[in-house]
Amino acid sequence: MSVLIYTENFDGKFKKANFEIVSYGAEIAQQLGTDAIALSIGNVADDELKQLGTYGATKVLSFNDERFATLDNQAYATAIARATEHTGANVVIFSNSNTSKAVAPRVSVKLKAGMVFGVTGLPKNLDPFTVPKKVFHGKAFADVVIKSPVKIISLAQNSFGVTEHPSEAVIETFAADIDDSTFKTKVISVEKATGKVLLTDAEIIVSGGRGMKGPENWKPLEELAEILGAATACSRPVSDEGWRPHSEHVGQTGKIVAPNLYIALGISGAIQHLAGVSSSKVIVAVNTDPEAPVFQAADYGIIGDVQKVLPKLNEAFRKFKAEN
Repeated sequence: MSVLIYTENFDGKFKKANFEIVSYGAEIAQQLGTDAIALSIGNVADDELKQLGTYGATKVLSFNDERFATLDNQAYATAIARATEHTGANVVIFSNSNTSKAVAPRVSVKLKAGMVFGVTGLPKNLDPFTVPKKVFHGKAFADVVIKSPVKIISLAQNSFGVTEHPSEAVIETFAADIDDSTFKTKVISVEKATGKVLLTDAEIIVSGGRGMKGPENWKPLEELAEILGAATACSRPVSDEGWRPHSEHVGQTGKIVAPNLYIALGISGAIQHLAGVSSSKVIVAVNTDPEAPVFQAADYGIIGDVQKVLPKLNEAFRKFKAEN
């Protein structure tokens, strides 16, 4: 019996989301009186793997196979399922990422394991195994019972936090022995955004909506993002109009984000948009309409024209950073 945590790497490096799920998995392992084992797939240096021990992993399974340099859902699911069987894990933890959403259901089928996505906290009960999650677009909470021998859960981003449980992680080479016929996906080319803070990693996000009135008015928003070291985002109508790239679209039909600070500029707050940002720690909204739905979700609100408010925000933040 153990807890297995699948840790995605990005060009051989781990990010905050990985440390959060290892911290979370270590807590569950402590509850169960067992070990937290991290699984890494890909070419990751030993020094990077050992970092996982800082957050509670007592062992790291390292599976380095050049065929896994690009994502193949079927192959990854097979490798994770075999690692689960190898370790005798009865709880498997994923981050709530796009990769995990593609891979975890396949692992669930292979292991005949119950699965809950978007868990927001530690199990409330171990027998039966009961975990909390948000439902109805974050407007309510549910306690979900998993009755299968193996349980699969994904942790909602930024819902648990990163906590240190220092241990000396033992690195163990793992061989999944996966046949070439398992690989069905062929990647022709890969294009990566560079020089920007990724939405999924961002602690702060500055987002614009139709209240920005056009792509020519985006420069002050980008300046605010630069001052704060934030990522830029937008609502769906903005990306549909071609004002901003679709990669910046956040909401239920775009990227679901959970930064520490989400600044919504000229966004009315349709339910689909709020569903994708409701897990943000703090939401600040600027809108001319005092009845805009975004104000119901916001922790702080400014009723005003974003074109007039933005320059003042930029000036205030520049002054604050210069003094601190």
